[in-house]
Amino acid sequence: DSTRSPTSEPARATMSRRGICKVATARCLSTTRFPPLPRHARAGRRTPDLRRRGHRREPKPRFVLFCEGAKTEPAYFTAIKRACPDTLIALKDGVGVPMTVAEQAAAEVESRKRGRKRRESFEERDQVWAVFDRDQHPRFSDAVALCERHGIGVARSNPCFELWLILHERDYDRPCTRQDVQRELECLRPEYDRHRAKTPDCTDMARRVEEAERRAEAQLRTRKREGIPHGKPSTTVFRLTRAIRDADERARPRR
Repeated sequence: DSTRSPTSEPARATMSRRGICKVATARCLSTTRFPPLPRHARAGRRTPDLRRRGHRREPKPRFVLFCEGAKTEPAYFTAIKRACPDTLIALKDGVGVPMTVAEQAAAEVESRKRGRKRRESFEERDQVWAVFDRDQHPRFSDAVALCERHGIGVARSNPCFELWLILHERDYDRPCTRQDVQRELECLRPEYDRHRAKTPDCTDMARRVEEAERRAEAQLRTRKREGIPHGKPSTTVFRLTRAIRDADERARPRR
């Protein structure tokens, strides 16, 4: 028939179905009640992003150490730093006599309290420590008191830091001078030479730090019972190494 549309019957049926669907959808939308938009959306503000964000890892704990010596102490704490990779250790070595060490550490603490360095990722749990010897230094007790007033950890040794190193090898609890202690360390660690400023193998020693901590703690208890907590021989370096190891353990990523 020449008067009929060229569109085929199947095509007309498809078009009819599409038209019916559009009409039904329009009617459904006109009769459905939707909840009102949130106030911030009606005001044109961005809708809050509710997607889960990834876990933010806490910054590593940080220790700032002000050291009297320029060779032995830095060598030792560099080895501790390698053994505790999840803790940051900043070394300021060769500072000078105990009172100078205490004053510089106190100045660091005060500058942080004023907020000047708070913008440099300083966290409340960061710790400032002073590392010095009793030896024959003047104003030793004043230096300890200054540190305590400013919340600075004190890692002091009497007569000298080498006592702490000996305790990695054995107990040492007898009257002594600096020279006695250094000679003892030379016997225990042949690579150490006090006259040539050669340090012992601190990496090897760091593996036995827990043994040294136990010996030093027992030694200090003996001095306290004797009524001379700062007497010879004694050291509180074990408090610092224990604090570093504990912080490193807490910061270590859990698998």
